[in-house]
Amino acid sequence: MAEHEEGFVLTTVDSVMNSLRRSVGAKTVDLAAPVVNWARKSALWPMTFGLACCAIEMIAAGAGRFDIDRFGAGVFRPSPRQSDLIIIAGTVTLKMGPVVRRVYDQMPEPKWAIAMGACASTGGPFDSYSTMQGVDRCIPVDVYIPGCPPRPEALLYGLMRLQDIIMREAPSAYIFDSDGSVHRQRQFEGEEAA
Repeated sequence: MAEHEEGFVLTTVDSVMNSLRRSVGAKTVDLAAPVVNWARKSALWPMTFGLACCAIEMIAAGAGRFDIDRFGAGVFRPSPRQSDLIIIAGTVTLKMGPVVRRVYDQMPEPKWAIAMGACASTGGPFDSYSTMQGVDRCIPVDVYIPGCPPRPEALLYGLMRLQDIIMREAPSAYIFDSDGSVHRQRQFEGEEAA
């Protein structure tokens, strides 16, 4: 029997099953990667997280004229546990930063983030004591959409770039890990490596 990091004991059968899942299962999933990634990119469920004027443009992207549903992202979810994409649309204050992080942490893996607008990307014109100078100081951002506010077409373009990122990912990075951790680890300044 082997001792695991958390302290509970793994039997030989568990160790064999975990190594089999990691070796054979990961290769099988990687062979099916194009199909798995196509399914992931075609069924994004964004979470409604509008903080300021950019939220109006995000809402307009879901309307009939622009129709974000063409890209499989039309089902805006009210709960972080039901979504895999968070679109930060608007100004993030320092008080709101921990809330954004908590909501992001509640989302299941795989998860992605879009910073929509100048305020979410860099703080915008608000260089003040209360404004966070970019949401990437509290959550990892995959796609930045510039503009003040960006047009709905810009959000659709950013969504297409996110779909390109998803198509390049390895699906097995999220699945076959015996201790429950995820390979897609991102590290920020001041944090120690996990």
